[in-house]
Amino acid sequence: MTSAPQRGGHTLRTAPPRVRLVDVAREAGLSKTTVSAALNGTGRLSPAVREKARETARRMGYRPNATARQLRSGRARLIGYVVGEFAGTPWTYLESPYFAQLTSATAAAALKRGYALVMLPAGSLHSEWADLPLEAVIVADPVADDRVVEDLLAARIPVFSDGSVDGRPGAHWVDVDAEEAVRGTLEHLGSQGARRTALVLPDSTTRFHRGVLAAYRGWCAARGHTARVTFAADAGNGPVVRAVDSALTAAERPDALFVVAELSPPLVLEAARRHGYDVPGDLLVVCVSEDGTAEHTEPPISTLSLQPREVAEAGIELLVAALENGDEGPSGVLVPTRLLVRESSRRLS
Repeated sequence: MTSAPQRGGHTLRTAPPRVRLVDVAREAGLSKTTVSAALNGTGRLSPAVREKARETARRMGYRPNATARQLRSGRARLIGYVVGEFAGTPWTYLESPYFAQLTSATAAAALKRGYALVMLPAGSLHSEWADLPLEAVIVADPVADDRVVEDLLAARIPVFSDGSVDGRPGAHWVDVDAEEAVRGTLEHLGSQGARRTALVLPDSTTRFHRGVLAAYRGWCAARGHTARVTFAADAGNGPVVRAVDSALTAAERPDALFVVAELSPPLVLEAARRHGYDVPGDLLVVCVSEDGTAEHTEPPISTLSLQPREVAEAGIELLVAALENGDEGPSGVLVPTRLLVRESSRRLS
């Protein structure tokens, strides 16, 4: 009996031999060409034959040789992913319900189309990604003058981002209409009697947040309302709660609160009650949030959803089309937001 190689007194385990396409074909009683067509979704095969080949491959643990496939096609089918807004604190964006949903939905949509997502830290240096065979990079919510966007475009790597890259060669985008989202929310609050709506916003230079601020100020100016804006110095529940506290303790108390900075919805209600407000009796509340706790608070909190799953699906569809068909077709798409009206922003009759 031949023993396994030894190193340092330990037996080294050898990996089991890789299952080859010919092994699957032999096990299924089919030709190699038929199995290949079945697994690739090509050829004129009956559903029964296609399913038999796929089930045999799954049972045997067959995986295509990615290296060989890359050499044949000249493509790695890898897409980089960066969240620009969190450049100072890489990876913490996964603590955000919005970015957690956006990231997972983007990865799922890409994988469905045969691409894998490579997570890159925000603010990553050129040296950290220059040697990766990336076909494109998604830069979610870049801040103004984002260096990563500039470096990627300079390296001739296609960039997929928000509307801030519109019109730039090699760039594509998906975005939400911030102006329409703000207008719809403020009109809803106004229809419920609000005249002093306070806005809590991140101190951020992303396109979305700058658009929200401009739309809010424009809406207030057109109606002769005083703009009441409080900025959260940093992301996270602590800084945003402090910003909410500041907005609620202004000299002229607001009668509505529009929280765009991401915050756990129950903490908004806690802050309101701490400062003597009844929701919705004398304070209407709407939060920009994907946090599922909003519908289970008392009262349930109205939310403005930025539709991260829809953004991810639309974005990947556009990006893959650009990668596989060139730059033909639209360079960007707008995804509508969704205002979910609940008891917190409805006046009791």
